Amino acid sequence: MVKADEDYVERVLAIVETVPCGRVTTYGAIADLVGSGPRLVGNVMARHGAGVPWWRVVRADGSLPPSHQDEARQCYLEEGTPLRRSGTAVDIVAAYFQP
Repeated sequence: MVKADEDYVERVLAIVETVPCGRVTTYGAIADLVGSGPRLVGNVMARHGAGVPWWRVVRADGSLPPSHQDEARQCYLEEGTPLRRSGTAVDIVAAYFQP
């Protein structure tokens, strides 16, 4: 596995901080901006993302890993983020933000 250096980590986290309340972006969109793959962005978020609005970064289908669904769903409800009818994933079409 490739390890992210400190500069890379800071760039990813800075992009996450630009995502407005009630909107989301994807691991892939961030990866495109920083010149990497979405898995490395996910790794950064898992290790360093606690201090940024991590729930605003989702998979391309609008979902989060199951271990974070409950906490993320609460954040989505508080922010008014559009959700799918199931309530367990973001309506990516309505909520997407291109950083």
